Amino acid sequence: MRYSQKIPWRGRIFCKFLRDNVLALLLAGRDTTASALTWFFWLLSENPIVMTKIRQEVDMILPRSSSGQERLSYDPMEHLNKLVYLHAALFETMRLYPPVPLVRVSPLKTDVLPSGHKVEANSKILIFVYGVGRMRAVWGDNALKFKPERWISETGELRHVPAFKFLAFNAGPRVCLGKQIAMMLMKIVVVEMLQNYDIKVAKGQKFEPDTSLILRMKHGIKVTINKRCSF
Repeated sequence: MRYSQKIPWRGRIFCKFLRDNVLALLLAGRDTTASALTWFFWLLSENPIVMTKIRQEVDMILPRSSSGQERLSYDPMEHLNKLVYLHAALFETMRLYPPVPLVRVSPLKTDVLPSGHKVEANSKILIFVYGVGRMRAVWGDNALKFKPERWISETGELRHVPAFKFLAFNAGPRVCLGKQIAMMLMKIVVVEMLQNYDIKVAKGQKFEPDTSLILRMKHGIKVTINKRCSF
């Protein structure tokens, strides 16, 4: 976007603000969601028990009509919020494969980190979110294991995990404003896919992250999709 010399400086600042926010919304609402869902469906193929549990939860909370073709009338938001195990599985996916694997922050003034390290004003600090999500010191000895149950309390509710521990949506003043929308959209996609289709990942593929701003699969993922029979 080029600014004309005739635009007042306040107008130029607003244009830049608008441009940056539109760009952020496009990136946050498309590429990151696609990245998370790609890794999610791959992890489900590697953990069929998790897929079965999600389908059981969806079928119980989002029942279909007797014909099997249409769902009974329900409040989407109310019922989507009840999909605790699905929510936990999505969070667990983003713990292991955060859509944005690296975050850069810069202090406005000299500060001291919780570790005791002093950082000077305007210095650049890189947070390796991908690495933090796999640290045994943070997540326990089973940190590398895909385990949605770690997000669920003994009472069957979502366990509270501090945002500064689970950094997939950033934290503090920079926390993702579209977090709730992103979770809702991903749940809708997963529900529709798992209730209507069987997804089988083709064998012989190599799955590894690509080095980029968004944590995509380097070689993509090949699957076969078959329509599920309704009874």
